[in-house]
Amino acid sequence: MNIKRNVIFALESRKKDGKPIVENVPIRMRVVYNNQRVEFTTGYRIDVSKWDAEKQRVKNGCTNKLKQTSAEINGDLSNYFTEIQNIFKEFEVKDEMPTTVQLREAFNLAIKKVEPEENTVQEKPPLDFWKVFNEFVSENSKRNNWAKGTLQKFNALKKHIERWKSEPTMDDFSEKGLSDFADTLHKQDLKNSTIDKQIGLLKWVLRWSASKNLTSDNAFMNFKPKLKTARKTVVFLDAQELKQLTDFEIPEDKKYLEKVRDIFLFCCYTSLRYSDVCNLCHSNIRDSYIEIVTVKTNDRIVIEFNDKSKAIYEKYKDFHFEGGKVFPVISNQKMNDYLKNLAELAGLNNPVHQTYYKGNERIETILPKYAVLSTHDARRTFICNALSLGIPANVVMKWTGHSDYKAMKPYIDIADDIKASAMSKFNQL
Repeated sequence: MNIKRNVIFALESRKKDGKPIVENVPIRMRVVYNNQRVEFTTGYRIDVSKWDAEKQRVKNGCTNKLKQTSAEINGDLSNYFTEIQNIFKEFEVKDEMPTTVQLREAFNLAIKKVEPEENTVQEKPPLDFWKVFNEFVSENSKRNNWAKGTLQKFNALKKHIERWKSEPTMDDFSEKGLSDFADTLHKQDLKNSTIDKQIGLLKWVLRWSASKNLTSDNAFMNFKPKLKTARKTVVFLDAQELKQLTDFEIPEDKKYLEKVRDIFLFCCYTSLRYSDVCNLCHSNIRDSYIEIVTVKTNDRIVIEFNDKSKAIYEKYKDFHFEGGKVFPVISNQKMNDYLKNLAELAGLNNPVHQTYYKGNERIETILPKYAVLSTHDARRTFICNALSLGIPANVVMKWTGHSDYKAMKPYIDIADDIKASAMSKFNQL
């Protein structure tokens, strides 16, 4: 048996009146093995300024308040390290995993020392991470009324963590542990942008656990792996492509695509997300506007009808769908499949350049627009066309529910490009 272990000498973290104690601080020996942690007193104290945290020893030439020298203290620390390693080797030879009590007794016997009872409280095994994770999801999903999509994101995170460690503890999320987790994500051939999102979700959990005093290691606060990323290409339909899709005559054997087109175009002219258009009921409709509470953000928004959106609504208003819904509902996945089929038939073939990174590898793809088009691109279509028509960003944000300009910045840049391109048409006069 080979018992993986880590022996660490560190100063005890103590505070007085809310401020860290920096003088005459106890030196402790921490032993971590088999998802368990045992801490021992060394019998020595030293000022923080005289401790070399990297070498885990007292700085050369320093003494403590009892006039014990660095050579004396460091010599005993090295002996403690040797003794604990010898104890583990004995258990390895016996092919036996020691309990925390056995380890403590063997060490105390080796150095002929009995520790104070107060130290036995440290024998508690590290906190199970999944217990913390489940409490986090339960509390936050109820308090913030999470949408199904948010729960799915954390389910995905859970699967990624399980691929790294099936039964992680809170102690596993040290700086080294976080680096190991990031490496595991890299090995799964994920895009850097995806890895960045997963680490962001994990840090959310760890911040919450820190606020509940469930973790004492705040290494995650400054953990930010260097990941090369590229701005995601905003896919949308310009005015000409919208007309092209609208005017396309759907073949007789594919008339089911007509509903797909109507729902997609309705989103293009209202900015509604697919989740909101699926839940849109006749009770949300007023004479001249739509009033809804969004599924994703719980924002109450009002969207005025325009001629395009009103005409599509009028087409379906006399139909009766389950639950008083305005439109016939199909799954988002099926809708995306049908939408790509429709866009291909309609000839939406303009090339879309996409750039992303996997590790340090830069990957570029060029695909026809129909191959990358999705239901959410209807919302992007609304924003880009609204801005290019000169509608102020703050007005557009009232329709879309965006709360800050940061999210709108990519769309504003596109609108500026469209305006610059339009200005060149004057050169043809």
